[in-house]
Amino acid sequence: MTFIDNVKRYIHQNNLLQFNRRYIVALSGGADSVCLLLILHQLGYTIEAAHCNFRLRGKESDRDEKFCMDLCNKYSIPFHCIHFDTKAYASLHKVSIEMAARDLRYSYFENLRKDINAEGICVAHHREDCVETVLINLVRGTGIHGLRGILPKNGSILRPLLNSHRSDIELWLKAEEQDFVTDSSNFEDDVQRNKIRLDIMPLLQKLNPSVSDNIYSSAQHVAEGAQIIDDSLEKYLITREDIICYLPNPGFNGTEDYETSAYIHIAAVEHFSSPEYLLYYILKRYGFSGSQAEQIYAHFHEESGKLWKSATHELVIDRDWIIVHQPVKGMDKTMKIPETGYYHFNENCRLRISRFLKTGEFLPSKVGTIATIDSSKVHFPLTIRYTKTADRFHPFGMTGSKLISDLLTDMKKNLFQKQQQLVILDSEGKVIWLAGIRIDDRVKITDNTKTILKLELE
Repeated sequence: MTFIDNVKRYIHQNNLLQFNRRYIVALSGGADSVCLLLILHQLGYTIEAAHCNFRLRGKESDRDEKFCMDLCNKYSIPFHCIHFDTKAYASLHKVSIEMAARDLRYSYFENLRKDINAEGICVAHHREDCVETVLINLVRGTGIHGLRGILPKNGSILRPLLNSHRSDIELWLKAEEQDFVTDSSNFEDDVQRNKIRLDIMPLLQKLNPSVSDNIYSSAQHVAEGAQIIDDSLEKYLITREDIICYLPNPGFNGTEDYETSAYIHIAAVEHFSSPEYLLYYILKRYGFSGSQAEQIYAHFHEESGKLWKSATHELVIDRDWIIVHQPVKGMDKTMKIPETGYYHFNENCRLRISRFLKTGEFLPSKVGTIATIDSSKVHFPLTIRYTKTADRFHPFGMTGSKLISDLLTDMKKNLFQKQQQLVILDSEGKVIWLAGIRIDDRVKITDNTKTILKLELE
């Protein structure tokens, strides 16, 4: 079987590409990406090339860009190119040059994919890349998922050459009499992957010439086993409704969405045969790492309140529950309310304020999202914001003042609920309503009240 037939079979076995869809090929100009571009072109797929000039290697970067553009012109393949100030991005975001280039690259590819309505992004990872990834993850410390190496498909990222050897790629290019460019950084010895490639792998190959194939084969077996475990855990979680409780979006009109927040019952997790792994399986969807899951598990029965963060979520242990929460944007937002009307505070909160005369038939609202207060005791403009640590008020029905944080603690509110609690203040800075919970006793309606101010959260 020829090299191109092997690639074709791998694409089919993993259901990577369809002939009636468009795909982006990440084209650097190196041997791997050039091979990928030409093979997909020969196989008849609809492709467009995308090249990133990271401006890191001076004339060499410009040479690579021109090579890629000329190659695409030769085969009438649509060509897209973008320039990045990679060093500035790395400095701004405090990441390495390698990480900056990766972030910029994949962000650009994904945006381009959406712009041209492409089905996926084809990248030219091969067997040796997969093996190196397994070793890197092993050195860093990893669980079963890290030992899978690189997968043939990860979201919109597709890897048609993953089953191919680097040496076979170069032999195919030689047979096709196709040139490619060489990135001088591939021969530098200061990047972790290059240390594996240039130093570690040659030593391992002396021990066993087939080490690369053996590691790759083992990674495939691990991937299959990991999939079986994941499928089993997903079915287990579906049948055990006592483990996770998905909560509405923050606000007063939220809909259920597991991506936003969830409660995980600690006792139910502990009853599982491997509680730490079950915890990691649940938490990884929220961006938490295996090491974080290990730390969280170790804190199950310690004092509540410790906070963990992933790139997208926050987590706190609160009594019998692990609470996962997606931070609300604009927690420092403050809005002035000049008079009665309808106000949009954020996507989860709208406030309607009206004023009317009190009649003998009036009864105070018992609905939590509605507050009725004595209009004469409130001075505009009002302010709506999230509560602060030092906020105090006089809770309705109580004598004297109380810290709002203490009241929320008494109500068993968790850290995230406290952070998201809204307050309404009058022009004097007096809290008149702990939104959705209780009004201030000083603005309550009495027999002497003539005009009522109604506050309604939506």
